[in-house]
Amino acid sequence: MGTPGAIRVATWHFTAFRRLWRLNLTSSFVQPLLYLLGLGVGVGALVDRNQASVDTLGGLPYAAFVAPGLIITTAMMMGAFESMWPVMGGLTWNRNYHAIAATSLDASDIAWGHATWMAVRCFLASAAVSAALALFPDTRSWGLIGIVPVAMLVGCAFAMPLMAFSVRAKADSAFPTIQRFVIIPLFLFGGAFYPLSQLPTPVQWLARVFPLWHGVTVSRSMVAGHWPGLAELGHVVYIALWIVGGALIAIRRLRTRLYA
Repeated sequence: MGTPGAIRVATWHFTAFRRLWRLNLTSSFVQPLLYLLGLGVGVGALVDRNQASVDTLGGLPYAAFVAPGLIITTAMMMGAFESMWPVMGGLTWNRNYHAIAATSLDASDIAWGHATWMAVRCFLASAAVSAALALFPDTRSWGLIGIVPVAMLVGCAFAMPLMAFSVRAKADSAFPTIQRFVIIPLFLFGGAFYPLSQLPTPVQWLARVFPLWHGVTVSRSMVAGHWPGLAELGHVVYIALWIVGGALIAIRRLRTRLYA
């Protein structure tokens, strides 16, 4: 009983996950491997022939430029998906959150437990992607190790605000819209696969609002061999603010939903 409530909720999530962990880790390894073969190796062979393109990419081969984007976007998608339908399920379909709230645990334990579990899931998925990227000389870098905790934070930065949204949602009809008009556009236009400077200025500023670009920027600096400085710390703090802000809103909405 001395175990923090958030850890107990995260353990409950882990118990359900044990049945599927092999499939999840395998897909986290294979999918980015296919992306890298298609983008980093296929498209990269064309990009790297142009010296002007290499200069635009900060002197990195295209495969090395794309590698951080693959890791960070994997965490983003993981955190986003796991904070929509599963959260609604816990409140509406299987009502697991109501069962938890009937114990000594409360809404803050549920929200921070979800954040803890998302951190674990995103860490494992990002580590699997890093292992896949380490197989290729162009993407093999000590920076891949440092990217994993950054990706974990980015995944949580999407998970917690979306959890807050899902708690108030009455039906899941809005979730495909979020996937189609927020997550996928960020995947394509968030700076993961080409410099943000190549996009129109309004799109650049919109992309900078979300945590994805900040995580990619820090991760790309690590891959380039730069020691993180104040600029990178500022990006990490901004990502953390998304986590904390989303969690606080989720807690307030959960209390209203569970105890009203």
